[in-house]
Amino acid sequence: MKKVLFGLSLMILTVCGMSVSAQNILNAEDETNLSNFYQRTMSTTKRALPYPFLRESDVIWETCIWRTIDFREKFNQFFYFPKGEDSLNNNQGRINLAYLIYRNAANGEFEIFDDDELKVPVEWEYMYRKLNKADTTLTDPIYDEYGELVDEGHDTIKYKNFSSDDYYQIYLKEYWYIDKQDTRMKVRIVSLALVDENCKEIDGDMECNPTTRFWIPMNDMRVRNLFARTNAYDIYNNNFERSYDEIFVTRYFDSFVTRQTNTHNREIHDYLTGEDALLESQTIEERIFDIESDMWEY
Repeated sequence: MKKVLFGLSLMILTVCGMSVSAQNILNAEDETNLSNFYQRTMSTTKRALPYPFLRESDVIWETCIWRTIDFREKFNQFFYFPKGEDSLNNNQGRINLAYLIYRNAANGEFEIFDDDELKVPVEWEYMYRKLNKADTTLTDPIYDEYGELVDEGHDTIKYKNFSSDDYYQIYLKEYWYIDKQDTRMKVRIVSLALVDENCKEIDGDMECNPTTRFWIPMNDMRVRNLFARTNAYDIYNNNFERSYDEIFVTRYFDSFVTRQTNTHNREIHDYLTGEDALLESQTIEERIFDIESDMWEY
């Protein structure tokens, strides 16, 4: 009799468990789970893993590197897409990096700075006016077929709001160092800058130059936790999407070096151009990795 009661109890518990599990997987009464067939909570509650504590005496070698990530490279396109500002409009909840930074900087989630040293803070109201422009242009006078003036011309105000579509690049400032405790080469990204194309008409021709808008602190856990909660698209598996924090920590991107700490404080394009500049960038990368391997030579 005890065995029969035990079996009935086990069956009831199993059925109840299946019912609860089914409700967790798909519940028509759940107002927050209308577009998924299971509840997604891992990404929204994820937090970045803090960097391990580092003592000054443990750093036996370091160098500072500035590099550029270009979203137009095929490997980096997950930074740029989805296009547009509405991340909830047919984008599966994803959001591109530029608009993620803009939206949360506007909400005051973290401070922004004018320099890569993160010493000159910038008020968001000032930056908002720079990112959302209102340009005034004068239209040309209009004459009729008899040469009579019809319209003297007038000022026209054109508004240009922030658009993440204009941001093709970001700059990173990072420190490469060797930790004495395990004699390994490591890297810490300390700041990130949004970069867009600043185009001006000069002598009838449009000239566009990359322009740094502002820098954000990548050592700030508020920034890292924000990046940890936001996933980028993965072409192989939607359920294995990496967060932006994981992408930067694991260095899952293509980039090129634009500057290393040097005597004259110059960038590579200040003394080399074209293919020579590209070769110099690669040489700096190789030199850094060679330092770690050379430590083991006797």
